[in-house]
Order: sequence, then structure tokens, then C-alpha cells
Amino acid sequence: MGITITILSIVVLIPLCSLVVFSAKLSFSEFIYTVTRPRVLSGYFVSISTALIASLMNVVMGVILAWILVRYDFRGKRFIDGIIELPFALPTAVAGISLTHLTTTNGWVGQIFYKLFGLRIAYTRAGITVALVFIGIPFVVRSVQPVLEKIDVQYEEATFMLGADAKTTFWKVIFPEIVPAIISGFTLAFARSIGEYGSVVFIAGNTPYETEIAPLLIMSELQEYDYSAATSIALVMLAISVIILSVNALVQSVVSGRVRGHA
Repeated sequence: MGITITILSIVVLIPLCSLVVFSAKLSFSEFIYTVTRPRVLSGYFVSISTALIASLMNVVMGVILAWILVRYDFRGKRFIDGIIELPFALPTAVAGISLTHLTTTNGWVGQIFYKLFGLRIAYTRAGITVALVFIGIPFVVRSVQPVLEKIDVQYEEATFMLGADAKTTFWKVIFPEIVPAIISGFTLAFARSIGEYGSVVFIAGNTPYETEIAPLLIMSELQEYDYSAATSIALVMLAISVIILSVNALVQSVVSGRVRGHA
């Protein structure tokens, strides 16, 4: 316990406590004014809304990818399995620049959407969502994949012998087992996406009240040497992340209890 608390204090708790110390330099009314300015509230909304949409998309695509990687054998499977973790290793600035070039009206992907549908991806909230999908999908895949690998195929064979079809087998046997993993992957992707900066700042366009994210506001305050305002906004972002992770832990315990009861 002593070693654990010491390591957590050095790596996590002390840096986070510094946010509270710097924010304490403001009075309560000044703190409330700083974190509730219209531009800051807009930044919260852009960050949270795009992160939520991207995380929901990641759940669907992540479960499909995990299912294919576990249940099918094909040429290049190991390569694809390894490349899933590329967003973890790739510098976020590189990801942002690459996605921006792809999704501008002159890019390979962006020009298709612009010419066919008149839609712009880069420098819009859609572009932010694309970047967050890229960043967050490994969390879902790597959360669901180990659970699928541990599910005994004999359970599925038993349901087929009892007359169930593939659809019923998935929703009644497999899906309840992977629900906790899906929730975990969604929560991790959501929490990461809310605070993502490097891969988003290039593709967002950073238009105030439209595509300006909360982490960019923090950087803007730091560039103006307003450390109290920057740490105040960061403290709110920290509180949001703590709430998300706490809700995840609560939901995980409830779902896991129901799954055990169902079993």
C-alpha cells in the first residue's frame, strides 16, 4: 500500500493537486466567471459533443473489428491486429496533419465528399469527430478483443443445437458477456477524446464558438500567461473526466453483477 500510494502521488496526485493550487489564486466568483464564459462553455460543448459522437462510432466499429480479428483467419491478420495500436504510437501532431491533408477539399477523401455531397470535413466539427475516431478506436478494440477470445465456442454450439439462430446467439449469449468491455472501451475512448489536443487542433480550424475545443482554450490562456484561468479550465476538464470514470466504475459493477446473476 505504501509503495502504491507513493508512486501514485508522484505520478498522478501531486500534478493534479497543482491544478487546485493555481486555481485557488482566484476567488470563487472569479473562478465561476472564468469557467462559465460563453466562449469557454462553447469549448466544453464542442469537446464533449464531438467526443461522444466519435466514441459511439468507435463502439460500433470497434466491436466489428474485434469480432473479425477473433473469429476469422485471413491473410494479413497479424498486420492489421498490430496496426490497430498505431494511434497509440503515432505522435498526435502527425495524425492531425495527416488527417487534415486527407480531408480538406483538395485531399483524397475530402474532395470526394465535397464534390459529391457538398460537404466539408476539415475545419468543421465533422473533422474533429474523424480525428477523435482515429484516436479512440484502439480503446474499444483492445477492451472487447480479449473478452471475445475467452468466450468458449461450445456455448454457441449449444445454442445452435437447441435451435437458436446466429442472431439470437449473439444477443443472448455473446453480447451480455462483452457489455462490460464495451462500456469500458467507450468510457476510455470518451475520456481520452475530451482532452485530445494534438490531433484535433490542426483539423478543427479553431473557429471560436464553432470548432474551438476546450484544450485549445487552455493553451491560449497559457500563451497569455494567465495560469490561473488556464488551470481553472483544466480543473473543470479534470472534474468531467473523474465523473466519467466514476460513472464507468458504477455501471461496470452493476452490469457485471447482472451478468453474473444471469449466468
